[in-house]
Amino acid sequence: MRKIFPIVKRFFSETNKILLLLITAASVFGIMMVHSATRFQLADGQFIHRDATVMIIAAVAGIVLTLIISAIDYELIMKLWPIIGVFCVLLMGFTLIFGVAPEARPDAKSWLQFGSVYFQSSELVKIGYVITFSMHLELCRDTINKPLSIILLGIHAIIPIGLVVLTGDMGSALVFVFMTVAMLFFAGLHYGFFACGGLLAVAASPLIWLFIFDNYQRNRFLALFRPEDFADESYQQRMGLNALGSGGFFGQGYLKGTYTQAGLVPESENDFIFTAIGEETGFFGCLVALGLLFAIVVMMIKVGKSAKDFSSQLACYGIASMIAAQVVINIGMCLMLLPVIGITLPFYSAGGTSTLCLYVGVGLVFSIYRFNRSREAVNFRLSGIASPFSEY
Repeated sequence: MRKIFPIVKRFFSETNKILLLLITAASVFGIMMVHSATRFQLADGQFIHRDATVMIIAAVAGIVLTLIISAIDYELIMKLWPIIGVFCVLLMGFTLIFGVAPEARPDAKSWLQFGSVYFQSSELVKIGYVITFSMHLELCRDTINKPLSIILLGIHAIIPIGLVVLTGDMGSALVFVFMTVAMLFFAGLHYGFFACGGLLAVAASPLIWLFIFDNYQRNRFLALFRPEDFADESYQQRMGLNALGSGGFFGQGYLKGTYTQAGLVPESENDFIFTAIGEETGFFGCLVALGLLFAIVVMMIKVGKSAKDFSSQLACYGIASMIAAQVVINIGMCLMLLPVIGITLPFYSAGGTSTLCLYVGVGLVFSIYRFNRSREAVNFRLSGIASPFSEY
């Protein structure tokens, strides 16, 4: 025990305790809200719903996984980027062929089913993409504004984004785009290229509308402007807005939300968990929930700024931008500012595999923090060493 205690003490002394506290607090809050949002589905004698149970298991396992990954030197992980890249492409290809669509998401065959467990491949591929794209950006750091580098970076980005789009998961594809733009920005790409990219996106929007989106996805966009004409597509958002508005400043109380406890908001434990937060904890609770996520993103950016090598800086920024993108898109959906495109709210929405994948990314940030700290020199003394310069 005497030998183990100093190792454990040093391990936790080198752990980012503030970030650990933040993700733990967010996970606990998320578990509480998922329990509330699924309470109306409980059978007689059942204390907790399966989704809440899965969240507890995923959160505990995720924090443990984060600490394990944090003990692995991130440089070893980053050096495996070619293998990680190939694995991610193969995983998405496998999903494209054998993927299934759950009942709640009939438009997206982006899950792999293992018995009763669904695994969304794009969640893990997001982390792999952060690693591979960070390394690619480091390799072309000095030539990032050269045409050849831009073309190669574009191909790198298009491969995973295209595969995700082909599975029908437009929400995740949008997150990939957001991550790509953020990492290119932090890498120093000239602002003129962002302007050109924006113009190309605007020019391509009619083609995307006609040939990429299906009728179901187009109707979700139209429902934002004509909810009365698209009652089915806008129902979830209208109920969500009603739930949010009924919460007032301090909310109706935990486990007491009228809409949440009656199950009037579809997927209130998942994509629309924010509506349950707003109804039961009010505007104040929403500020706390978003404040936790904001603090997590800021801490990750801070870890990135203190990193000594370029690729690890970008990796931190990539994970932070992934979380930020999902928060913006999810809140936009709940406020009916964006169409419903199936994006979870990090740490809060139900989902075991997506939560675990998120913690893999968080673990990488913890590793970067740990192995970029200035470590104290170990005190040691050599004895019994003969030297020709010794008097004896």
